[in-house]
Amino acid sequence: MSEDLEAMGTAVEGGLIAKALDGEAAGSTGGDGGNCLNCGAVVTSSFCGNCGQPLHVHRSIGAFWHDILHGVLHFEGKFWRTLPLLAWKPGDLTRRYVHGERAKFISPMALFLFSVFMMFAVFSFLGDPFTGGDDTVTDGEWSAGLEKQAGQLDGQIKTTSAQMDLAEGVKKDALEQDILDLKKRRNLVATMVGEKVPYPDVRLEDDDLSKIQDGLDDIQAGKALTSDSSISTGSPDADKWPAAAFKKVTANPELLLYKLKANGYKFAWLLIPISLPFVWLTIMGRRGYHFYDHAVFTTYSISFMSLLFISCAILAAMGVPGAVWSVLLIFYPPFHMYRQLRHAYQMSRTEALVRVSFLLVFTVISLTLFFAILLALGVLG
Repeated sequence: MSEDLEAMGTAVEGGLIAKALDGEAAGSTGGDGGNCLNCGAVVTSSFCGNCGQPLHVHRSIGAFWHDILHGVLHFEGKFWRTLPLLAWKPGDLTRRYVHGERAKFISPMALFLFSVFMMFAVFSFLGDPFTGGDDTVTDGEWSAGLEKQAGQLDGQIKTTSAQMDLAEGVKKDALEQDILDLKKRRNLVATMVGEKVPYPDVRLEDDDLSKIQDGLDDIQAGKALTSDSSISTGSPDADKWPAAAFKKVTANPELLLYKLKANGYKFAWLLIPISLPFVWLTIMGRRGYHFYDHAVFTTYSISFMSLLFISCAILAAMGVPGAVWSVLLIFYPPFHMYRQLRHAYQMSRTEALVRVSFLLVFTVISLTLFFAILLALGVLG
């Protein structure tokens, strides 16, 4: 329940921040004698010509809730003028905003912040609707995983024993040691399951526990056992950081996943500066366009992709077949990028198709860099 309230609060906060950035006036009642209550200037119409504040300001609780609803959902002309264009004619929206039609539409940054906070709120409510939202390992799954590991170990012991019978010398000694290690791990699995150990003559010593700790972590994670999970870069000093990071990640992968999600919302704005140079490269060669134009293009595009992702998540949570929302999620983004690129920069169909192919590659690179940064922050944090 507390998480739901937090999600609602975050959505409200996001809407209010977006509203503030968009430069909208809050809603309204009146100064005495036609003077602005904010700057004191004489007001001859409904709004102050000096600072833009309405002459009349409300002080009722109903007006307060109206401001919250207005800030979150933008129930007014801007919302209904911006969203249809963003969804179907993004190039027209981008071009018109760049060329000065800004009072009509929600600004790119306001829309971006709103979409990010809405994404946080929606996924706080829904969890992970695409996979059912529950990755918790049950006792039955745990037992089944251990039984699977036991079967794998038995097979490895049998195979390695057959190889040892045919081997000679040093190779035979190495295989014999491998069999001993496998039997120790098999006894460990049997102990965890609660069954009788199959190799009572093989005992774990104190130093053996540290050697098979990686195997125990793999068992707990339900992964295949490996004989060596060490990290080596050729330098003992250089090995310390990746080894410590690897140990930290494997010790608590759930914490790392939580950090990735939290940092994803917190640092979503990084997508804009990361993507901006790639948009410039895509448009390179066309004159008359500036980095501001590319920034508007990038921010509107990312905002739409976020809203599309939210919409598909809601459809999945409502039980809509995956064939519907997966098609939207896979095929509409490239089509949307093509339309925005073509109409925002006044391109022919052929030129837009060629340039959007580069833009799609750059998008993959940008997302890879973004997730690499999130992963580094999660590990270092």
